[in-house]
Amino acid sequence: MDLGTIIGIISGAAIFVWAIYMGGSINAFIHLPSALIVLGGVLAATLINYPISKLTSVMNILKIVFTEKPMEAGDIIRAIIDLAETARREGLLALEDAAYQLKDDFLQKGILLIVDGTDPDLVRNIMETELAFLEERHSEGQNIFQTMGQLAPAFGLIGTIIGLINMLKNLDNPELIGPGMAVALITTFYGSLIANLFFIPISGKLKVRSREEILLKEVMIEGMLSIQAGENPRIIEEKLKAFLSPAMRDDIKREKNTESGEEFVWQQTAR
Repeated sequence: MDLGTIIGIISGAAIFVWAIYMGGSINAFIHLPSALIVLGGVLAATLINYPISKLTSVMNILKIVFTEKPMEAGDIIRAIIDLAETARREGLLALEDAAYQLKDDFLQKGILLIVDGTDPDLVRNIMETELAFLEERHSEGQNIFQTMGQLAPAFGLIGTIIGLINMLKNLDNPELIGPGMAVALITTFYGSLIANLFFIPISGKLKVRSREEILLKEVMIEGMLSIQAGENPRIIEEKLKAFLSPAMRDDIKREKNTESGEEFVWQQTAR
């Protein structure tokens, strides 16, 4: 699970509840008609804006937000280096069995294209085309939540207008003006809250996840083509690290040193 997302939503909601409790009554902020106007309006407008087939994938999109990314850059680079060493020892045809054991479908597809003797330029074109459509699919999910984040405050304002109209009907009764104004403002509160605490941050997290995955795919493409060109595994490793930030390179180096240390200890114990 992605603890950052979960902690952010829970802590944000808790802070608001605590602030409301310290300043007054929580019951004053609970109003079912206001919630129905905001949530129902956002859902209806989103259904109008997007095909139902796109909206049915929202739950799958949310899984991406609440789960950690499945593969790290270090894992990808190590897998590519292992494939490069196999190709260097046994030839490109030996990669077929290894390709079917790969967990990532994108990397598996590229390696099988190489095994089939596909021209390097064609391999690059095929994989970059698939990467472009992957990015397009990601942007659809981002746009859905971005749209919902834009709609929520607008429907909050609509609910406020409805509340003000109902309040103005009771101008002859001053006792009802204050409570009526409070109810009208609650709708705006709901719209702003769910937009800025849920919809817009989720869209932002999806963009971050998309950039991370696209970077890994670019690393894979460069690694595949380097394997096909018969480059030295050490050179391939250094080339792929160039895609990463210094912090990520240090993490890979640290993991590599840790693995080397564990292997050394194992050898000493075996003796």
